[in-house]
Amino acid sequence: MAKYFGTYGIRGKLDTLTPGFTLRMCSAFGTYIRGGRVLVGRDARLSGTMLEHAAVAGLLSAGCEVLGLGIVPLPTLEFEIKRLSAAGGLMITASHNPPDWNGLKFADKDGIGISREEGERIERIFEKGDFNTAEWNKLGKVEHYSLALEEHADALRKCIEKRHILKEAPKVVLDCGNGTASLIAPKLFKEFGCRITTLNAQLDGSFPGRNSEPTPQNLKGLMDAVVALNADMGVAWDGDADRVIFIDEKGGYIYGDKSFALCVDIALRERKGYVVTTVATSNAVADVTKERGGLIEYVKVGGPYLSRRAKELNAVIAGEEAGGVLWPAVHLGKDGFLTAFKVLERICKDGRSLSSLIADMPAYYNAKTKVECPAEKKLAILRKFKEKVRRDGRINDLDGMRVDFEDSWVIVRASGTENLMRIFAEAKSQKKADKILRKYKRIVETLR
Repeated sequence: MAKYFGTYGIRGKLDTLTPGFTLRMCSAFGTYIRGGRVLVGRDARLSGTMLEHAAVAGLLSAGCEVLGLGIVPLPTLEFEIKRLSAAGGLMITASHNPPDWNGLKFADKDGIGISREEGERIERIFEKGDFNTAEWNKLGKVEHYSLALEEHADALRKCIEKRHILKEAPKVVLDCGNGTASLIAPKLFKEFGCRITTLNAQLDGSFPGRNSEPTPQNLKGLMDAVVALNADMGVAWDGDADRVIFIDEKGGYIYGDKSFALCVDIALRERKGYVVTTVATSNAVADVTKERGGLIEYVKVGGPYLSRRAKELNAVIAGEEAGGVLWPAVHLGKDGFLTAFKVLERICKDGRSLSSLIADMPAYYNAKTKVECPAEKKLAILRKFKEKVRRDGRINDLDGMRVDFEDSWVIVRASGTENLMRIFAEAKSQKKADKILRKYKRIVETLR
C-alpha cells in the first residue's frame, strides 16, 4: 500500500513535505516517466516557490526538461500537458487543505493524475534511491511558458455558446477563495456578458477571505451576497479550481451531487454514451443517466480513477460528489471553469432559474460525517465493518464499503489525504439519511 500517495498525489505540512523530500520524490517521478518534458505549475500557497525550486531540481537530476507555467489553476496544467505533448506534469498544490499544507499532484502524458497504485511504483524508486542521474553536460533546460492561461481560456470559449449568456446578461457573484480561479474566472464571466461581483479574487496563499474548501460553512458570505445583490447565481472554487460549487438565486447551497446530475443532463442531451462516477456519488446521477439514455460506470473515489476510465470508455462526462466534473472532449482533468460555464449556459439558454433546474433533478438527501482514525488502522476497520454489516444490504467494496438498501445507501471509506474515515449516507428523506449516518458512525467508532 502506498505510504505517501493518496487519491491524487501527496499532501503534507512542511515538517514532512520538505524541500529535500520534494526533490527526491520528483527525481523518482522523473525516473518513472523516463525523462522528457514535464510541465510544472503551482498555486499561490506561501511555500509554493520553495517547493517549486526543489521540484525542478529533482526533475532535472532525473534527465527531464522543465517547462514552468508559474501560478495556474490545476485544470490549466492538465489541459496543457496533452496539448503540448509533454511527458507529464506536476502541480504544487494542496487543493482545499489549510494554508500550512502543500502537495505534489503528478500527472501522466495524457494529463491524468497518478493514482495511488502508480504512486506505489514511484515510492519504490524513492525508497531505494534508484534514480536516473543525468550527466552534467546533458542536463535539461528550464523554460517559462506564459501562454497557458490564455490557451486554456480560449479552449473554454470554444465550448460555450456565449450568445445565450450575452443575451441574458446574468448577475453572478464569484468567490475565487483567494485561489487560482481568480486568474481566469472574473475575466471570462465578464467577457461573456455577465454582471459580476467578485469575492476573495486576489491571489493570497494564506487564504484570508475564507477557508479554501467550498463547504456551506465556508461559503456563508457568498450565499448572503447572492441574496443581498439579487443575483442569478453564485459560484465558488477550491484552491486549485478543479472543483466548483454553485449557490442558487435564493442563496441555497447546491451540493456537488446535484450539480453533477444537472451536468449529466446537459452532456447527454448533446451526445449519448458513458457517464463515469464514483461509488460515493448520489443515485440521482444514475437516475438522470438512465432517463437520458446513457450508461453509468462506477470507479473508486479520486480524480485519477475517473479520468482513466473516462478515457478508456470515451465517456461523455465524468464526475464526483464533491463538485469535480470532467468534460473529456476538452481534457481529462476536472475543470471547475468549464463546469461553471456549462451550467450558466443552460440557465440562460432555457431562461430558467438555477433552483428550478436543480428541482428537476431526482430528489435524494445526503448526510456526511468523518471519524478520526490513524492511518495504520484504516484497513482493519474496513475489514471489521464489512463483517459487521454484511447482512444489512448489498455490499460494494470497490472503494471502502458501500451498503445499498432498497432506496438508500451508506458508504464508509478511508480518506486518501487525511487520518479520517469518511461516512456518507443517502436516502429519500433527510430524516432517514441522518438516521442511517448516526447508526453507521456509531459502528465505525466502536471498531477503532
